[in-house]
Amino acid sequence: MSTEAPQAPVQDQDGIGDATPPRPGRAPADNRVRALRRFAMSITVFNIAGHLVLGFEQAPIVPVVAVLVSYATALVFEALDSWATGRRPDYRDGLVTFLLPPHITALACAMLLWGNASIWPYVFAVVVANSTKYLVRITVRGKRRHVLNPSNAGIVVVLLIFPWVGIAPPYHFTNNVSGALDWIIPLGLLGAGTMLNAGLTGKMPLVLGWVGGFALQAVLRWSLLGHALPGALLPMTGLAFFLFTNYMITDPGTTPAGKKRQVVFGATAALVYGVLVVSGVSFGLFFALAITCVLRGAVLLVRRP
Repeated sequence: MSTEAPQAPVQDQDGIGDATPPRPGRAPADNRVRALRRFAMSITVFNIAGHLVLGFEQAPIVPVVAVLVSYATALVFEALDSWATGRRPDYRDGLVTFLLPPHITALACAMLLWGNASIWPYVFAVVVANSTKYLVRITVRGKRRHVLNPSNAGIVVVLLIFPWVGIAPPYHFTNNVSGALDWIIPLGLLGAGTMLNAGLTGKMPLVLGWVGGFALQAVLRWSLLGHALPGALLPMTGLAFFLFTNYMITDPGTTPAGKKRQVVFGATAALVYGVLVVSGVSFGLFFALAITCVLRGAVLLVRRP
C-alpha cells in the first residue's frame, strides 16, 4: 500500500488519462486512510490467527521482528529523504497513519516468505521493501512516485539473492483446520478483499483484468502448448491466489487509477505470469508483478510530460 494520497478526482494516478471519481461524500485521502487501516487490521488478525490456529510454520518471533524493523527503517528513510529534499517529514502529519504501510509490508513479508530457521531473510526483505519507495522513483507532473510494489519487491529481491529461501507453502494458511473452515476462511478473505477493493481502493477493474488474464493464459497454454487445463486453472482456487489478488497486486500506490489502465495492468501481469511458467520460473506470481511494475514505470517515463 502507498503512503501517498491519491491525485485529484479527475486525474489518473499516472498523471495521464481517466481516473475514476471517488465515492460521493468521501475525499480520496480519507478513502486511502480507511483502506490502509482496514488492510492493516485484516493482515494483523490473519497473522495472529495464522500462528495461533491456522498453522503458520514461521517462528512466532518473525512477524514481531519484521514489524519493528519495518517501523524503524521507514522512519529513518523518511527522515533522511525529507532532510535531503527540504520538506516536512510525512510522519509529522500523523505517525500512526505513516506507519500503516510499513506495518502491512512487514506482515506480508513475514507471512509469505519461508526462510527456514533464519530470521535474516525476513529482515532483509522489509528493509529492501521500504527502501524501494525512496530509491526507485520517477517524477510525474512534478511529483515523485515509487513504482515498485514494496512488499512484492522485498520478496522478489530475497528470492533472487537467497536461492535457499522460498515462498511459504500454500497449505500453511489452513494447515490446522478442516471441514467447513477449509471453505469459510478462503471465502471470508475473498469477500473481505472484494469489499475493500470495491468500496475503498477502486481496484476492481484491475482485479477483473488480472483474473480474466490469468484464465486466458491458462487456456492459451492448454490450446497452444498442451498443458493440462485443470492444472493451469487450479491456482485460482487457492487461498494464496485470493491473498495475492485482493491484497498484493491491488496496491494503490503502484498501480494505475484509470479503469482501462487498471485492466491492462492486471492482464499484463497475468500474461507475464504465463510466460514465466512456460519458461520454468518458480514463484511466478511475484516475479510477474515485479516485471509489470517495471514495465509501467518505463511507460510513465516515456509518456510523462
